[in-house]
Amino acid sequence: MNNFLRQCYSGICLGAVLVSAQVQAQDFRIGFVSTDRIFKEASTAKSAQVKLEQEFSKREKELVDLGASLKTLADKFEREAPTLAEGQRVTRQKQLVEQDRDFQRKRREFQEDLNSRKNEELQQVLERANKVVKQVAESEKYDLVLQEAVYVNPKHDITDKVLKVLNSAASK
Repeated sequence: MNNFLRQCYSGICLGAVLVSAQVQAQDFRIGFVSTDRIFKEASTAKSAQVKLEQEFSKREKELVDLGASLKTLADKFEREAPTLAEGQRVTRQKQLVEQDRDFQRKRREFQEDLNSRKNEELQQVLERANKVVKQVAESEKYDLVLQEAVYVNPKHDITDKVLKVLNSAASK
């Protein structure tokens, strides 16, 4: 009989723990924010993109023009190479190689500068977005907000709320 009472008591305790865990789980609120959407749709991200385009458009155009000029020179060399003297051909070929090397270096530097500035701008957007995420989470009593996940049920996605606050703050 003593064993029977122990099993009943254990069953009652286990039931109480399960009910308690279920009540706590119902109160636990999880949210998800898509950083990709923030970077694409937030007005701060869009203005950062415009700022970068303005900042780098002149250098980009210069690179495009330099690349086109280099291609024209290379095409001209290809056409004239068979009729050139050996010394002239070697000299022009070395010049083309040197110009191409310089072009590649400038293009690489441009890309590094652009990536660096882009990262700076996106970091500022992300910092602002994180403050808004925290604000939304606190005001709506979320216990946990994730930014990366393999799968998210759309009912937990609070990206629209965050974007609304971000965009309204940016327009002020």
